[in-house]
Amino acid sequence: MTTAAKTLVYRTALGSYGHTEALKNGTVNPRGIKLDWVDVGPDIIKGFPRMCRELAFDISELALTTYLTARAFNKPFTMIPVVVARNFHHAAISYHVKSGITKPKDIEGKRVAVRSYTVTAGVWNRGILASEYGVDLSKVTWVTFEEPHVQEYVSPTNVVRAPEGKTLVGMLQAGEVDAAIGAGAPSTPDIRYLIDNPNEAAADWYKRNGIYPVNHTVVIQDKVLQAEQWVAEELFNALRTSKDLYVQRLRSSGPANAEDENRTRAMAILGGADPLPYGVEANRKGLETLIKFAADKKILPRPYRLDEFIPSWMHGFK
Repeated sequence: MTTAAKTLVYRTALGSYGHTEALKNGTVNPRGIKLDWVDVGPDIIKGFPRMCRELAFDISELALTTYLTARAFNKPFTMIPVVVARNFHHAAISYHVKSGITKPKDIEGKRVAVRSYTVTAGVWNRGILASEYGVDLSKVTWVTFEEPHVQEYVSPTNVVRAPEGKTLVGMLQAGEVDAAIGAGAPSTPDIRYLIDNPNEAAADWYKRNGIYPVNHTVVIQDKVLQAEQWVAEELFNALRTSKDLYVQRLRSSGPANAEDENRTRAMAILGGADPLPYGVEANRKGLETLIKFAADKKILPRPYRLDEFIPSWMHGFK
């Protein structure tokens, strides 16, 4: 690997997680690179449209479906094979008991809220509902609250915007929508999980499919890669080292907060394996499944191969 003779500075937007802490606090330092951290607020998602619309950062965390959509519209940045956020999604969809819904297929003909049609958790949920429960998603009216991060994307005709001032949780609790993706754990007796025993269902799904869903990755502007291709591997190695330190701490000391508890639950489902594996092969099945779900659900204009999103020269990163 060739590195620069002097340190190169890159504007970087990356969420604060247990597995990025060592990188962000300087315990881990990529060689030849200084990461100029940009504060986009407490929610890293606020930076995603800025990256897609303004190329506001040299290096940025990005939701996977946002990245896939961005590449379909030829946005000039490329992901490296790391997954900085992932989760099981069976518990993400809930319904109002007065809707008449009793099982997943009952959402056909109903109004289901989701933050944005292209949000990655929504794509995973819709893919699971279609492939596992036979739901015809074209018969659902999807009520959204935000524009897609990629401004050029046009949602299908069965996607509508919620009235101004309404919230996803508020509409679900009021029965103004029948179900919602991303409302959190049911907080009243009127709201229930759409998928019974969602944690057990997620564990069963993993056992049968071997997929721990991928949510967020890290992208680098193409102009950076064209000038200094080595930056991709150096950043990958630094992110991996930071993550490995976190996983070692989690294994030795146990969970210290809600994020740790989520990772610990995931490790139990994964049989003790690394809950945040990096590299193409470790994530191939999940990435290819999300690409298929995105194409099936009209997020992408056509089926794509994985190497159209991650160049072959990155496949050796481990």
